[in-house]
Amino acid sequence: MKNILKTAVLATLVFLMAEPTLAQAQLNVAKEIKYAEAQYKGMLFTHKDLSKFPQSISTDGNARDMPSEWWCSGFFGGSLWYLYEYTKDDYWRKAAHKWTMAVEKEKANTSTHDLGFMLYCPFGNGYRLTKNPIYKNIMLQGAQSLATRFNPRYGVIKSWDGWKEYDYPVIIDNMMNLEFLFWAAKTSGDKKLYDLSVVHADNTLRNHFRDDYSSYHVVCYGEAGKVLAKKTHQGLADSSAWSRGQGWALYGYTVMYRETKNKKYLELAENVAKFVLNHPNLPKDKIPYWDFNAPGEERDASAAAVIASGLLELSQYSNLNSKLYFNTAKMMLTSLASPTYKAKIGTNRSFILKHSVGSKPHQSEVNVPLVYADYYYLEALLRYDLITKKRKLVF
Repeated sequence: MKNILKTAVLATLVFLMAEPTLAQAQLNVAKEIKYAEAQYKGMLFTHKDLSKFPQSISTDGNARDMPSEWWCSGFFGGSLWYLYEYTKDDYWRKAAHKWTMAVEKEKANTSTHDLGFMLYCPFGNGYRLTKNPIYKNIMLQGAQSLATRFNPRYGVIKSWDGWKEYDYPVIIDNMMNLEFLFWAAKTSGDKKLYDLSVVHADNTLRNHFRDDYSSYHVVCYGEAGKVLAKKTHQGLADSSAWSRGQGWALYGYTVMYRETKNKKYLELAENVAKFVLNHPNLPKDKIPYWDFNAPGEERDASAAAVIASGLLELSQYSNLNSKLYFNTAKMMLTSLASPTYKAKIGTNRSFILKHSVGSKPHQSEVNVPLVYADYYYLEALLRYDLITKKRKLVF
């Protein structure tokens, strides 16, 4: 393990020496937040209907909005909370509250595994910053709804209902919703929420990863946890490494280590980081192609934002690779903040980042802005700011 990590450190040192512009560039968080405020004021101006959540841009160039039951409905409110957290401007608190409460009815939704994204991103950040008891109660009910999708006979949280020929598919994205369940377990004292999260993470660790620590997208289960198939839904091929999926894995197991202090999760997160950072197809600007096995095709800014945010937290736990993770995340954020990926004010339908990919196999949201790219970009900027100011990350 030590030899592997030393190799990763040396590889990144070569990158840093070869790319002084990215490695040494200054990232001005205050400037980037001020820019984000301008864009999102435009977003609020064009979005008066609280039932239509900003998602992306459609193929005809118009805004693509989605209802609250869509898995991304919580990201806009969550981003507004991040703007409030940095600026302390009551304008953003009021806007964040409105768009957060717009998702409230999803607390009773038992048809999706994505309630962490939908509820914890807006309500979780809102509760962390304001301690509004309304937010707490909504999340506690939502966590119980999410827990209904865990079947102990399978040992994992079911992702989709009625998916192709397999009855019990589980995607790597599920790892991102466990943070919500950990919060609910601590807040309510309901240990079963903690336990099922650990069981899900352990079975995912066992079944979702290849020998090189890249992750499959979809693992299809049968009774008694038997693995029936390993597939993809949004990646290039069943055997490929879909880039955002690698980000979900890195971020998710970093959270697992934070919440349990079990070193096997830290080891896995570091091995996923090694796979990503040392991959020969990772471009010099550190913004991955939509799939690591699709070099030369579209980049995915959303994958970079997720990875950057995950690396910044991981940098706080790693003994050998703290600087490696921090510096790489900074390089990613510096690239995302450049004109190549960041839209001009007043353009891009008021989204911050350009060039993300939702699902290329379905020709859906290809090379467009995505609301969750903005969310994780803002989260990463705030994490970077805290670390550079030698302050602890807050969760």
